[in-house]
Amino acid sequence: MSGTGPTSVVWFRRDLRLADNPAWAAATSGAGHVVAAFVVDPVPADRAGPARLRLLRAHLEALHDRLVGLGGGLHLLHGDPAAEIPELCRRTGATSVHVNADVTTYARARDDAVARQLAAVPGGRVELASHWGNLVHPPGSVTAASTGEVHRVFTPFFRAWSSAVPGPWPEPGAARVVPPPDAPRWPAAWPGRDGHGPSGGAAGKGEGEGTALGETGAASPGEAGVASPGEEGATARLAGWLDRVDGYDERRDAPADESGTSLLSADLRFGTLAARHVAEAVGTATAARAAFVRQLAWRDWYAHLLAARPGLARHAMAPEMDRIAWRDDPEGLAAWREGRTGFPFVDAGMRQLAATGWMHNRARMVTASFLVKDLLVDWRLGEAHFRRELVDYDLTQNVGNWQWVAGTGPDAAPYFRVFNPVAQGRKLDPAGDYVRRWVPELAGLPGDAVHAPWELGPLELAAAGIVAGETYPERIVDHAAARDRAIAAYSAARN
Repeated sequence: MSGTGPTSVVWFRRDLRLADNPAWAAATSGAGHVVAAFVVDPVPADRAGPARLRLLRAHLEALHDRLVGLGGGLHLLHGDPAAEIPELCRRTGATSVHVNADVTTYARARDDAVARQLAAVPGGRVELASHWGNLVHPPGSVTAASTGEVHRVFTPFFRAWSSAVPGPWPEPGAARVVPPPDAPRWPAAWPGRDGHGPSGGAAGKGEGEGTALGETGAASPGEAGVASPGEEGATARLAGWLDRVDGYDERRDAPADESGTSLLSADLRFGTLAARHVAEAVGTATAARAAFVRQLAWRDWYAHLLAARPGLARHAMAPEMDRIAWRDDPEGLAAWREGRTGFPFVDAGMRQLAATGWMHNRARMVTASFLVKDLLVDWRLGEAHFRRELVDYDLTQNVGNWQWVAGTGPDAAPYFRVFNPVAQGRKLDPAGDYVRRWVPELAGLPGDAVHAPWELGPLELAAAGIVAGETYPERIVDHAAARDRAIAAYSAARN
């Protein structure tokens, strides 16, 4: 290897960018050579649906192209990171590995295993240097003054978060980027940008006050990312959002108006944009901008909570809520997943998710409430389905928001609050455009009648080409009775 100075590895994970990347900056400023690597880890890959894998590949291809432009490229490894990263260090002579840390239980165990193996690399210990590049403020930096712990209620957390002063970003250096010996070899199961297999491309390429539930998203950020992947595409999406953000507080809750959302949820999830950069670019000069930045605080809060309480991924923050007598309802769960509950707004959201890998924030809240409260099905089963299907899936956000809707987590909504799917549909989609888009068999119904077709008579339905129970399913549950059942189950668990 030509050049002087030590060699460092930058192990990319959820930070697929070079700008505003602390791990990249620290490595390139502290070493003579930098090896850029990504590990195709079968554990998270096997949990992702094709939409997310397609977007991940598109972002990795874009990152590889960017590195090729710097004279290097992306070293794409396959297997257990605890074996692959130390072996890469042996081959390249690297003396340090830089990463941007994550808070999930799996990520922490993975990094601990890698650190142990790096300590055993022949020729001397290899350092695993961790940074925080995926949150506005790192975990542990925003705590309650009285306890030193993360706030259990969002509002005081937000006040502390808003007054916290982040440290300076490290400046990148001029280290030489080491090219890989071969072009990236993409897993056969990872679809290309056309969704059907290997894609070609540039030189070097191979084959919520609600919650933050999708608040920083759009109708199909996955499709937008695949069409224009990487940090260049993400920067363009941020620029587009800055032109629209001042209408955010008025348009954010309308699922039929895709321009009311930011197109950034998947970029934040894959780290093609830094959350801190987004917060700084948007600012708080107007009420709409402040409302949007508040959603980034929700995102940080859930990550800080999970860092402090890893058990939140599987258990209710309120222990008594783990005693809820959930129903075993495989048929109801399947109907919910497939968008055939008979409640048009719920079905529209679930069909949007299946078709695009994304769902509007308010639709996420209503569909989640329907599963947990109307069907009384364990929130963890819904979380698992979203985990596979969402292109913007983030464990901390998904778990935090499912627990918020279920009334089992931090800052929990009152357990007796149950979203009425018809009332929510008529409020959020008054003209019925969202439902007609995703439930086209109801397109012939007028106005907000599309949200409750059972309220119409057979002749009115027939005029719209609808036969109840045939062309569109009957309701699988009576909402009023289901609400009473849910409140009783929650009350029993609390008492």
